[in-house]
Amino acid sequence: MEPVDLALCLAIDVSASVDYDEFGLMAGGLAEAFRTPDIAAACAAGPRGAVAVAALFWSVGAELAVPWIRIDGPAAAALLAETLELAPRLPMPGATALGEGMAAGLALLARCPAEATRLALDVSGDGRSNRGREPGPVRDIAMAAGITINGLAVLNEEPDLLEHYAAEVIGGPGSFAMACPDYPAFAAAMREKLRREIGGLLLAGEDRLFLTVGCPMV
Repeated sequence: MEPVDLALCLAIDVSASVDYDEFGLMAGGLAEAFRTPDIAAACAAGPRGAVAVAALFWSVGAELAVPWIRIDGPAAAALLAETLELAPRLPMPGATALGEGMAAGLALLARCPAEATRLALDVSGDGRSNRGREPGPVRDIAMAAGITINGLAVLNEEPDLLEHYAAEVIGGPGSFAMACPDYPAFAAAMREKLRREIGGLLLAGEDRLFLTVGCPMV
């Protein structure tokens, strides 16, 4: 695979707190985001003209949902969207092993076949970790390697989850956390998150950017 401006791993919660309708809203929301013309354009706007994207689903364990795809315009973005929509829900619903999911995402980034200027892990979920390693030490490993971890917290189960993501999940250059109130708002939140993630947008003087979509500001 040719070099890219960004290698982005999407790590998506499929634990027992996410029912099948909510899973459909997440997968459909991700697909909708990559079909948005400005997201496809952002992928091709950097010096290398492309980003590499892969996705995994995590619960107690983690499974590769979408292998690495080089996104250099609308056609490749549409392929990614279709692959996300067709990906089976694996692993089966279980505990929320957030730290284990993050570790699997870092391992997937390490296997990216393209040289990348930036590496980022995009974590989305609706609960704190309740199984396996804690997320904080995994976040610290990522930071030491220069990898950015950003988070999207869905607040339908735990209204204070954004604060947990800010304290224990996100880290690295330009890291940020966002929240949305429920799964129907996931697509809009993910579009905004990807715009900032792919474009590397930061507020002047800010190390972290905390945003909400459809719920009160942190």
